[in-house]
Amino acid sequence: MEIELKLLLAPQDAPRLRAHPLLAQYAQGAPQLLHMHDIYVDTPDLQLCRHQAGLRVRQVDGRWVQTLKAGGNVSGGLHSRHEWEDDVPGPQPDLAVLDSAIGRKQPIRALLRQDAIRDALQPVFTTRIERTVWQLRTPQGDQIECVLDQGVIESGADGAARSVAVSEIELELKQGQAASLFDVALALLQDVPLQLGHMSKAERGYRLAAPQPLRAVKAQPLALDAAMSVEQVFLAIAGNCLEQVSGNQDGVAGGEDVESVHQMRVGLRRLRSALGMFKSLLALPAAVKSELDWLGGALGEARDWDVLAGHTLAQLDGEAQADAAALAQAAHAQARLKHVQASRAVTSLRCTACMLGLQRWLQARAWRDNCSTRQLRRLDAHVFPFARATLRKDQRRLMKRGKRLLHASPQQRHQVRIAAKKTRYATEFFASLFAARAVQPYVGRLSVLQDELGWLNDVQVADRLLQQLPDAQADLPAQDGLRLHAAFIRGYLAARAQVQGKDGRMHKAWRRFKAARLPA
Repeated sequence: MEIELKLLLAPQDAPRLRAHPLLAQYAQGAPQLLHMHDIYVDTPDLQLCRHQAGLRVRQVDGRWVQTLKAGGNVSGGLHSRHEWEDDVPGPQPDLAVLDSAIGRKQPIRALLRQDAIRDALQPVFTTRIERTVWQLRTPQGDQIECVLDQGVIESGADGAARSVAVSEIELELKQGQAASLFDVALALLQDVPLQLGHMSKAERGYRLAAPQPLRAVKAQPLALDAAMSVEQVFLAIAGNCLEQVSGNQDGVAGGEDVESVHQMRVGLRRLRSALGMFKSLLALPAAVKSELDWLGGALGEARDWDVLAGHTLAQLDGEAQADAAALAQAAHAQARLKHVQASRAVTSLRCTACMLGLQRWLQARAWRDNCSTRQLRRLDAHVFPFARATLRKDQRRLMKRGKRLLHASPQQRHQVRIAAKKTRYATEFFASLFAARAVQPYVGRLSVLQDELGWLNDVQVADRLLQQLPDAQADLPAQDGLRLHAAFIRGYLAARAQVQGKDGRMHKAWRRFKAARLPA
């Protein structure tokens, strides 16, 4: 399993990296300079790519080497993938050699054994890279290969040719602890502006060969085992959340995609919920928590305006439709502004430092330094009792907050909504430990309750934003008109919320949830 951290840098910052004192201090000898030409092959309909695999043949210093990478994941810039590599006589891959190297249980092996796949392989894109390699040894004895790649990815031919520049660092763990990758990255970040890289060269090449929009990444189901320890499950949950965060960062960076903002924010909320679940056993450093809150806030502002412009105002009809339409244009303008701000946040050095610091804490299991003997025993215990106790505690909290739900103030309803959300996240985290026939109805009823509470919360958020909107659009000549429209819609939404709070749907959702059986 290859473990590497990918970081992006501007080409003009490459000399600053080469001159960084850390490389001089940790390097075991002079850097090696390589000129590489890679040919990536796949079927015309990109079957390898569809199965999350990449097959290339590389020419370097007169040798030809084939490499297959498949599976794995990307979490906070940390890439973990299966890799098989062999010498070959020329620019064509040798699938027989690969077949003997790949483990029998790897799905990619069966795919490459299909005649239709083997016969259809052809070049899809190429890379031409100048690579500088430093072999590093940290004071703790960890061995890391630091690679600076600069060059180009190319696809197509003649008039249809397309290309994209490459300028990136790869820190690959050769021996030791993965936390050392983040120590080195954080040290480099002190002097060189860097961003986390979430796509491999293969992924970037495929996007060049078959252009497609970035798609928002939703949370993937977790597969846990009751024999896993509490600590192992925490790391699996945190990694799952970070995959969702990382998977949407490029979409947010583009500055326009509404769903990427939403899903990255959900990933951060799930992560914070997970940290809360385990807080009796481990505590996130206050500085990292503060930075996560900052990042969540930047995404939250964009999401709030998206919901107002694209959902709350868009669904109004009847007598409110004309006023809502007049406000929607101004709300969309504010949403675009907040998207630009969110883009700047996720591409900032501050965000890079935040994600590196969080991953460093996770990889080093740094919480153990401050754990009592009892806490360590609980961390090492099997997870099932912890999961069952967590779900019971969450349900008790939700039941307590929801006792007076039907007569609650907006603030009290918001607290019920937060409790429902945390209960749902916890149930989904631990779902694979319980029977699906018990989990699905419980989560389903929680979702219905969340939807009812969510709309009422959207009304409260809309009220706050509509108060701000006329002043935010102060440069428009129709500002006074906006103010009148906003005042009318605020009153209209408040009246609808009051009716909906008493029309029986929320009462029904709450009664159905109370009757649901806890999976644990």
